[in-house]
Amino acid sequence: MRRTITRLGPWQPHEEGLNQIILLLLLDNLPFSTVIRIQIRMQLLHFSLFDDFNNYLAFILSRAKDVPVEIRKVAGLLLKNGLMAVYNLMEPEHQQYIKLQLLYGLGEADQHIRSTCGTTISNVVQQGGISGWPELFHTLLHFLNSGDPNRNGGAMDALSKISENTPELLDSDDAWSGQRPINKFLLELFEFFHSPHANLRKLSLRFVNKYIISMPSGLYTSKNKYLDGLFLLANEPDAAVRKLVCTALLQLVEFHPSVLEPRLKDVIECMLQLNKDNNDVLALEACGFWSKYWDAQIPPENLREYLPHLTLILLSNMAYPNDDDLLADAEEDESIPDRYQDLKPQLPCSDEDDDTCTICNLRKCSASALDVLSNVFGAKILLTFMPIIEANLSATGDEAWRDKEAAVLALGVIARGCINGLYPRLSEDSGNKKGYEQFDMVLTAFLQRISDTNKLVQGAACSALAILEEEAAEKLAPRLKEILQHLMHPLGEYQKRNLRIICDAIGTLVDAVGEELDQPVYVEILIPPLIQKWQNFSIFDKDLLTLLECFTSIVQALRSIEFSQFTEHLFSRCITIIEAQQQLAKAHPFSDKDFVTCSLDFLSGLTGCFHNGIESLVLQSNLRDMLLKCCRDGAPDVRQSAFGLLGDLARVCPIHLHPRVPEFLYLVVKQLKIPKFEKTISVANNACWAIGELAVQVPQEISPFVATVISCLIPILHQSEGVVKSMVENSAITLGRLAFVCPDLVSPHMEKCMQSWCISLSTTRDGIEKEDAFKGLCAMVKANPSVAQSSLVYVCKAIASWTKIWSTELNTEVCKVMHDYQQMLTNEAWDKFMSDLDPLVKANIAKYLV
Repeated sequence: MRRTITRLGPWQPHEEGLNQIILLLLLDNLPFSTVIRIQIRMQLLHFSLFDDFNNYLAFILSRAKDVPVEIRKVAGLLLKNGLMAVYNLMEPEHQQYIKLQLLYGLGEADQHIRSTCGTTISNVVQQGGISGWPELFHTLLHFLNSGDPNRNGGAMDALSKISENTPELLDSDDAWSGQRPINKFLLELFEFFHSPHANLRKLSLRFVNKYIISMPSGLYTSKNKYLDGLFLLANEPDAAVRKLVCTALLQLVEFHPSVLEPRLKDVIECMLQLNKDNNDVLALEACGFWSKYWDAQIPPENLREYLPHLTLILLSNMAYPNDDDLLADAEEDESIPDRYQDLKPQLPCSDEDDDTCTICNLRKCSASALDVLSNVFGAKILLTFMPIIEANLSATGDEAWRDKEAAVLALGVIARGCINGLYPRLSEDSGNKKGYEQFDMVLTAFLQRISDTNKLVQGAACSALAILEEEAAEKLAPRLKEILQHLMHPLGEYQKRNLRIICDAIGTLVDAVGEELDQPVYVEILIPPLIQKWQNFSIFDKDLLTLLECFTSIVQALRSIEFSQFTEHLFSRCITIIEAQQQLAKAHPFSDKDFVTCSLDFLSGLTGCFHNGIESLVLQSNLRDMLLKCCRDGAPDVRQSAFGLLGDLARVCPIHLHPRVPEFLYLVVKQLKIPKFEKTISVANNACWAIGELAVQVPQEISPFVATVISCLIPILHQSEGVVKSMVENSAITLGRLAFVCPDLVSPHMEKCMQSWCISLSTTRDGIEKEDAFKGLCAMVKANPSVAQSSLVYVCKAIASWTKIWSTELNTEVCKVMHDYQQMLTNEAWDKFMSDLDPLVKANIAKYLV
């Protein structure tokens, strides 16, 4: 091959140079050593210095039919990369030659060659613009009309690549003689929806779908033709085409719902068909249509007649399929221990198991769609839904557990949206007897399935019951004994995974019914089986954490003497757990901290609920010293729980914290001094609260730390908008408690924080802690009247934030503060101040001006 010289005719490759390049490409594709491959690449690099090297590559790609396709593709890749660097520097003759070869290659029989040519054409357009290739669009349009499937596919491929690289080009008025190219191409591409060639149907639909969001005029004016094509292709044997149909309808309902509304019946029927497709990936995508339907605010009445069909499909998709890998051991009964993989969360799934992940997500997405249905239609869907559920729950046979599990799961899903239909308000008349019957049927179904021998059914029933408990709340009280009996009966048989789920259901029930549970008969049903299960685990068994969390919920609801008989055993076991974990941490610093955290949380709950009974237990244990170690722990979660327990102990038995109180105070103050403590905001929050509790109980011990604490609290109050609300609230309360017990030490700092402190107090919830804070505020007004006077508006707003001050003593103090303010000002100044005050604030403080 030689450098280009002036020619009398069109460029043609020299045979010798052509053969040399083909040979090098062939050799480069063989498994030679690195050294040889470098030599080959160097020779190719040498040839690339010739002006017409890219012409040779274009010829090999498009014309060299006797060369292996893989080598032609390599030539195309080199051509594409080369043109990106030098296209605009090439002679027009060479540019024209390459463009002609690329267009010729679009008609090649091999799809890979067509694709490579399409990619390179797109790059040429990106480099030189359409003005440098004015005949391109005419040629592509001609190819679409040619009747040649290869040229048809090549043109579509090139158009697709152009739309990806330069999307604005096809939808521009300047691109093609003042016309928008996309409008012309769309009209041609719609015809390919009816093509006998499956690949062309797919290519055309994929291209048109690219323009749904931008909705060019050619697509909008032909929307009915487009929709007719979608409904036709929804029956395509190729799942990839059906998936494109699904994607199109999802985008249309999200971005252009008005396009669908005139054809809504056809759209719904099409999506129902796709939602029950045998291809799980497609069915999953189709399932997302229903939530987008509601988001588009299309009238729900359009869907009402399809509810029976839709709920049946969703329920069917919620059932485990026969070939699901998750079910390899699903038929195992409850007595067989769980394996490690049974304990891992099933959702979300990893990419390593896409099929299983799709099945999980199809179940989840179907449940989500059903949840949306129940919230949109409420109790109205029960007429359709309940007969299907009843049939599934009464199914028999070896595979019946699948229908039962799906039915129970579905009942749990609709509980939120349909709770009023399941359990009508008591004030309504007896015409709602059907509603009570449905509620009882649902609750009974859950309770029965909790004792099912199949683990998956057990888990679904417990999860569904937890949802029903949240929604029904106190309405469950009449059935509380029955619910507890059903929950506790299988507790001894449940394996690890379902133990976690049933404990969650127990905890949710406790939160739902609250003090209703605090009766001897219920305590006797609930606690002994949990204690028995608790004793079966070693102090290093992770399942113990599940029970600890469950007991933590229970202890907050039970204050009866009947429960107090169990506190000593539970307290001692937690002390043993903490002790063992602290010993273990000496040898293994990165041991599991959850055991310590859960034990501290439980002890905190126990301390808060059983004031009288806990003091003797603390006295007989080494909790104080263990707690001090926990306050020093490097794990934020442990410190957070430790400071929470410290605050509770300070309220109940501060005497038993001596003589280590200064050490505790040093550690809690340290948490507020950490730069950027927002990373451990929960730790700082509990520490701040504990300081306030200690201030009330051991004021003499707190004095040396007051200045340091205030220097930490003032910035929090000043920057309240950027800090978690509870942290601001605790800071305001703690400052108030310090001000009350150490007024002389706090008063000098008031000039820096009086206004921000009052602002924070005005947003603090009423309660005993707010009362403590206001005692401190009143003390500061007395101790520092000049600062108080300059902040009078803010003090008034803080006082006005009270709904009612229940403490007679504090009420008197607040009245005295307001009276003192009146005495500070002249009558004229006071009247002026009151007239300028916000009317609501003025009305709320009136009762304190008497």
